[in-house]
Amino acid sequence: MGEDLFSHAAQARLAARSPLAARLRPSSLDDVVGQKHLLGPTGPLRRLVEADRLSSVLFWGPPGTGKTTLARLVAVDSVKEFVQLSAVTATVKDVREVIAEAETRLGAHGRGTILFLDEVHRFNKAQQDALLPAVESGVLVLIGATTENPFFEVNAPLRSRSTLFRLEPLGADDLDQLLRRGLVAEHAVATDDALAHLAARAAGDGRQALTTLEVATALASADRIDPEAVIGVELSHAEAATDLKSLRYGRDEHYDIISAFIKSIRGSDPDAGLYWLARMLAAGEDPRFIARRLVILASEDVGMADPMSLLVANAAAQAVEFVGLPEARINLAQAVIHLATAPKSNASYLAINQAMSDVADLPAGEVPMHLRDAHYRGAASLGHGAGYDYPHNHEAGWTDQEYRPSELVGRRYYRPTDHGYEAEVRTQMTHRPPVTINHPAPESGS
Repeated sequence: MGEDLFSHAAQARLAARSPLAARLRPSSLDDVVGQKHLLGPTGPLRRLVEADRLSSVLFWGPPGTGKTTLARLVAVDSVKEFVQLSAVTATVKDVREVIAEAETRLGAHGRGTILFLDEVHRFNKAQQDALLPAVESGVLVLIGATTENPFFEVNAPLRSRSTLFRLEPLGADDLDQLLRRGLVAEHAVATDDALAHLAARAAGDGRQALTTLEVATALASADRIDPEAVIGVELSHAEAATDLKSLRYGRDEHYDIISAFIKSIRGSDPDAGLYWLARMLAAGEDPRFIARRLVILASEDVGMADPMSLLVANAAAQAVEFVGLPEARINLAQAVIHLATAPKSNASYLAINQAMSDVADLPAGEVPMHLRDAHYRGAASLGHGAGYDYPHNHEAGWTDQEYRPSELVGRRYYRPTDHGYEAEVRTQMTHRPPVTINHPAPESGS
């Protein structure tokens, strides 16, 4: 009896010292903040859990959106045994032991098993494959949690045997509700500005919001003159608590932010381009990746409208290798500003795509005789180079002759725009001076 009382007291002390997010972990679906699309009165996840009909699922969402909480609530509402593994530390052996125990439990007692696998994307292919037979046969109900896009990180066979539920970042109202619960638990109050700041800096992460609230509350408590006074969290405490918050930047964010970055520059918005550049650098993105994308953009979206753009982008890429961060951020910023403010043209991009399409779809055709190599002995006897009109023989520097196989005559790829320098190129192409003889062709005929 004494040992039971001691154990209970020890557990109570541990619970009191637990992080705020752990102390506020919901005990029922009704307590969950956010995810109304899944947990509302007619939400699909709620209906499956309450009917104990949940098959294998993947919870996919950013940190702090409730993946682990939902897995535990499934266990509470289910008659099945709940087993938890972390993909960070578990091995194939661990998985096989869980499967063996699940088979015994099902055979001896008719009781199913739920395996909650946190960070499922950390499992390699062999580890994921080890789960397949048990999931497919129903020996295990798998609940996998991942912050990474399962279409990239989870094997297709395992993914196809699981229902995917996407958890969304918590909205401003959800975070406000969660923070106010935290204030009650911490026996504190806070200004609206402080709560708004904590919610904004949490970026949809409920656990992050509660963690920073806990820090802000501790700072406010230390600032009290009267130790018995109510703890009052001010904006200054909230700002101090969030100073070291890191940006969320998983695989999804990587692709979404680089997409926003490229589209901002393409849209000629240097400020937006600089913001996304700063966001990527702050999150630890590889600057060489950023530089490569700028080099591509210089030709794809600016092209001949400003030929210097490719040189600027390439110089920034070289600076990244030569200088390195943090100084290379300046070189990247200069390239972003140049590309964003440059006139735009995708004519080069469209031109090569159309040419590649013709190479794939149309007859290749032979190289015209007058364009063939006439340098080697015997080439002239084969007719190579015969009829070639040397452009430098003409004062205008050009001559009107066909340079393509007969099958491709008349096909047009490059259509210069009226933007920037490309407008001058357009004029040069459409208003060529007349052809006049200037000097004799070289004897080689090449």
